[in-house]
Amino acid sequence: MSKIELLSADKFGYGFIPSEYLPEGQDEYYLRNIQSKADTHTWRALARDEIELLVWNDNTCTDWSKILVEDPFDFSLIRNNLFAGLVRIGSMQNQYLRYHDFMVPAGISNSRIISCDIGANCAIHDCAYLSHYIIGESVIMSRIDEMSTTNHAKFGEGIIKEGESEDVRVWIDPMNEAGGRSVLPFNGMICADAWIWATYREDSDLMDRLRDITQAGVDSRRGFYGEVGDNSIIKSCQVIKDVRFGPWSYIKGANKLKNLTIMSSETEPSQIGEGCELVNGIIGYGCHIFYGVKAVRFVLGNNSNLKYGARLIHSILGDNSTISCCEVLNNLVFPGHEQHHNNSFLIATLIMGQSNMAAGATVGSNHNSRGNDGEIIAGRGFWPGLSSTLKHNCRFASYTLLTKGSYPAELDIRLPFSMVLENRKSDRLEVMPAYYWMYNMYALERNSWKYRTRDKRKNIVQRIETDHLAPDTAREMIEGMRLLEIWTGKAWYSSESTQGSMPSEEVLAEKGRDLITREPEIVKSLFVSGEAMERGNREVRILKVVQAWNAYRQMLLFYGIKTIASYLDEYNIHYEYFSAQVPQSISLEWVNLGGQLVPETKVDGLRSAIRTGLYSSWKEIHEQYESWWTLYPRDKAENAYAILRLLCKCDNISPERWNALLEEAKGIRTYIEEQVYITKKKDFENSYRMITYRNTAERDAVLGTVDDNGFIRTAKKESAEFFALLERVRG
Repeated sequence: MSKIELLSADKFGYGFIPSEYLPEGQDEYYLRNIQSKADTHTWRALARDEIELLVWNDNTCTDWSKILVEDPFDFSLIRNNLFAGLVRIGSMQNQYLRYHDFMVPAGISNSRIISCDIGANCAIHDCAYLSHYIIGESVIMSRIDEMSTTNHAKFGEGIIKEGESEDVRVWIDPMNEAGGRSVLPFNGMICADAWIWATYREDSDLMDRLRDITQAGVDSRRGFYGEVGDNSIIKSCQVIKDVRFGPWSYIKGANKLKNLTIMSSETEPSQIGEGCELVNGIIGYGCHIFYGVKAVRFVLGNNSNLKYGARLIHSILGDNSTISCCEVLNNLVFPGHEQHHNNSFLIATLIMGQSNMAAGATVGSNHNSRGNDGEIIAGRGFWPGLSSTLKHNCRFASYTLLTKGSYPAELDIRLPFSMVLENRKSDRLEVMPAYYWMYNMYALERNSWKYRTRDKRKNIVQRIETDHLAPDTAREMIEGMRLLEIWTGKAWYSSESTQGSMPSEEVLAEKGRDLITREPEIVKSLFVSGEAMERGNREVRILKVVQAWNAYRQMLLFYGIKTIASYLDEYNIHYEYFSAQVPQSISLEWVNLGGQLVPETKVDGLRSAIRTGLYSSWKEIHEQYESWWTLYPRDKAENAYAILRLLCKCDNISPERWNALLEEAKGIRTYIEEQVYITKKKDFENSYRMITYRNTAERDAVLGTVDDNGFIRTAKKESAEFFALLERVRG
């Protein structure tokens, strides 16, 4: 602990930048003048009678010559304050500032102001210690115990300032508690940046370049002041240190805010509420953080929420997400994550978004290992159900639903849209591929619609694919179909008790495909085992193999037709022209880049360009992401065409075949609409849903009817629009 120093009055408020870090010919205010745009202001010194009036109003100052103001200025609004250092105050007029029911007069009272610039018509009252801040116009600051900035403030970014050693640099450790995937936070960081940095760890040159780009992206000079943007409100807070507040920020009752950047604007104001303690973080536009939240070493994406005692530590949470009253440590979570229950925790994971954590779900327990170096990776749409517990390491395909259960061993579920069941009675793991498509279409379709319509961001940097049918899930379904074929073939050969070794995978796949498509009754009689899906010796059974294989094919065909048709219609392209231009060889390998889907070859090219110095800033890298998003409709349409060629087993799809596929897609869309209705109607036909109501009329008054459901009406509308689309794109 450092000892308390005694300073003379003439030192109070001065010497903010140590002399060894001052450029030749510059004073300690040279950076402050740049931040404040000092050349646009008309500050003036005080007249003798003005000083006398300030003293009469119980104000004191170590040097009145260092107090500057702008006209017009009502000196009666400045009462009972201590000023030290250079303090520059904008115009003050006799008026009131009101925010909802909170109304305070413009002016400064009962405060200690040390070397600050204060904008016009601010209301600063009962601020016990306000030091080295630049405060915008029409700002309310009330009842703050301590608010200060150090000369080496980093405002949440993972940089070091002049003269500092590497050991003070703040890293975030996502995906792994042991820290092997550390990234540096920076203002504007999105999940795509964190994913590249945390994933390609073997690429040491890339790691060095990303660190250097991050360091170079921020001015490392000492002496920048904290800032409070125009029209912000900060009240009833305890300790604020090294925080940059964007305009229209609303801060109320925070316990501690330290080393933060809070992005905010008039259209996307950010808010922090009572009891919060936030340290070493970047907070995006339009965020809401309330009621006892604890967050340390974190990045919070735009339009996201932390509430009710949530703990977010060493984690990056994507846009449009909400976490309440639970524990989230060492994670990289893509946009659209929901976690609302106090008895859930998420530790050492990569969750690829559009996900939901049920009550009692404990994802990431490392109690099966001797160290804290386990990891879990889950594709989009991950949903661990009530009281489901997992062990490191696990991997899950997109839209995996875990039913309630304590899963005793590591899992590798490569079949998308699956329901995973812990069958204790038979002591085996059971997996039903394509469960959502077959039995819960309402949830599947509504999720895509929900994440799209709830995206209220105005400042969009992280692009997001919300459709459950997309290049990433298409690749997983193709692999899933092949696995089902191989495992079915193997089950048949095992049941026939053939002598010798098993045939090759190609032979097994051919046999399995033949059985699934030609003799489904035989498949139903087989025990089809899932291989390498659980660490352990117990059985893993695949349920409803034939239905799942056919469901995957339906989903792939519908994805292909819908994607190509939308592209042709959007850009007014005739099918024959499009099909003639599609390359024969198209890679189906795509990556989920923080919510944005990108061909893997493009990401590999970006990595190479970063390594070789073609990109020197995160802004340039983000521009590349945006360029990819512009090209995404074409890339996605070509991917969809490659999928159709694979399904049709042909190099080119003639216009006649295309038109026939359109008719098949119409039938699939009809099935989707029907299943949306049927799966929702089950809730209303469940007799136990009636037992708390006196009669049907009471139930309908409370719940509405199935036909009143808004999304069911949306599904009907989407069907009509899809049928009209198909008519416009016939070959």
